[in-house]
This record gives sequence, C-alpha cells and structure tokens, in this order.
Amino acid sequence: MKGSIWLIPVTLGGENYEDVIPAKVLEITRKLRFFIVEDIRTARRYLRLIDRNFPIDESVFFELNEHTAHVESTDYLKPALDGNDTGLMSEAGLPGIADPGAKVIAAAHRNNITVKPLSGPSSIIMALISSGLNGQKFTFNGYLPVKAGDRAASLKELEKRAREGSAQVFMETPYRNQSMLESILSCCDRNSLLCIAADITLPGEFIRTKKLAEWKSDIPELKNRQVIFILQ
Repeated sequence: MKGSIWLIPVTLGGENYEDVIPAKVLEITRKLRFFIVEDIRTARRYLRLIDRNFPIDESVFFELNEHTAHVESTDYLKPALDGNDTGLMSEAGLPGIADPGAKVIAAAHRNNITVKPLSGPSSIIMALISSGLNGQKFTFNGYLPVKAGDRAASLKELEKRAREGSAQVFMETPYRNQSMLESILSCCDRNSLLCIAADITLPGEFIRTKKLAEWKSDIPELKNRQVIFILQ
C-alpha cells in the first residue's frame, strides 16, 4: 500500500506557530519522518520549533528547488511508493503555490499517490481576502520581470486586466520591493487601487488598500519585508 503526500503548511516567518498552524496539522507533522523540502536547514529549524525533541537524525529529507526537473527519476517519491507517508514543505506558507513543490504534487498524481492538503497560512490568499478587492475574479501572477522596461510592460498589462474587473496579485523578492512600488506608482494610473500586504501574521503586519494617488503621498518602507501586491 502506498503512503500519502501530505501538504504541510508552515509559518510565514514568525515563531508564533501555535497562532497560525492548527493543532491537528502540528500533530500530523510531528509524526512524519520523510520530508520533501525547499530548504533543508529551514525545514529542520521549523520542525525543532514545533517540537524541540523532533528526531531530526532519524528523519529523511529530500531537497527540492526551482532547478529540480524530473522528480520521477529521483528518490522524492520512493518513500511514498514504499508505503511511507511523506510531508511536502515550502519555506513559508503552503506548498505548491509560487513553490517548486507543485512538481512533486503533479508527479504524485501521475503515480497514483494520494495527495492530502492541510490548512495553514497563505500570504497570497490572506492578502486577497484582506484587500477589499475582487475575490470573485483574480489572477496570481507570481514574480514580474526584473528589467525596468519589461516590468513596466507587465504592469501595464496587469492594469488593463484589472480595469476589466480582475484583481491582479503579484509579488517581488524582498530586497526589490521598494523598486517595485516605485515602478507601480510611475507606470500605472493614479486612480487604480493598490493593496500592499506586508509581513502577514508577523508582528509588523501591514495591510492597506488605497488609490495610487494616495500612496504617492504616503510611501511605506517595504525593503526586506514579505510583501504581496494587488492591483485593481
């Protein structure tokens, strides 16, 4: 009998795990001994956070990142195929969204391995439901281009879709957040709405939705923070 792939939520960066991770999820996570993770050090740190006596040395970790290609040709699925439940963990939040874990999930379905999602924090969904923007019709666009010209073109396209009624959700690497905000303010219409959701569930949580004209006179400091942008 095959094991299952459990989609394990983790915190969005803070140590207040009991505030954001359901008790049943913690119970399941503590029982697992096989893990597919985006970063081994981050995963081990989290497991020791939720259980100071977690048997790290008795557990098996497979590292998965954006460079991993064919997961069937590796050992990622072997524990589950051999009957062992396996946890899939992102560095933060839920695996499978803006996360290389989607490759393992797809491979699990191809190999008839049961996938079991667990409830936990998602900065993308939590930003959207807090924004007051269109949760009925939205698109998550991931990361936009880094080059200024390409980024401006992407923002113009997102603004066009936003005007058609679809909230446009995107993100940026923390150290480039400020330049992203500057690009939005310079490229997009002053009457467009922008939600900035920073450090969700963390002590410095900040979520505001305003017109770009209003943001121009009240520019927040976003460098090195975890930010989700939503344009509409």
